[in-house]
Amino acid sequence: MRTDPRTVAAVAAGGGLGGLARYGLTSVVHGPWGTLLVNVVGCALIGVLMVLLPRLHPLARPFFGVGVLGGFTTFSGYALDVVHLGWSAFAYLLGTLLLALGATFAAMAVTRRVTT
Repeated sequence: MRTDPRTVAAVAAGGGLGGLARYGLTSVVHGPWGTLLVNVVGCALIGVLMVLLPRLHPLARPFFGVGVLGGFTTFSGYALDVVHLGWSAFAYLLGTLLLALGATFAAMAVTRRVTT
């Protein structure tokens, strides 16, 4: 299977931008709260993207979804925060999961309502 160079370039460019955005946000909101904010905002944005995707350019998914939002959100930072939180880690794990899923579904619903 061959990968289109334009797709690879879109993912790379988007990943760089997403990583910079995450760095910027977590330099303002430190520690687990910054990671939580990044992941919940990223999930809301992926919800918006999934609704809009059929209307967008074919390179929008690799650029925004895999690249920007893949570089912006962080599972590794989430896992590291859990290690450092001790007993409150369970609340952080569950809270992040519920907030992220809620943000995704809410953003999808709002985007559908706004765009129809």
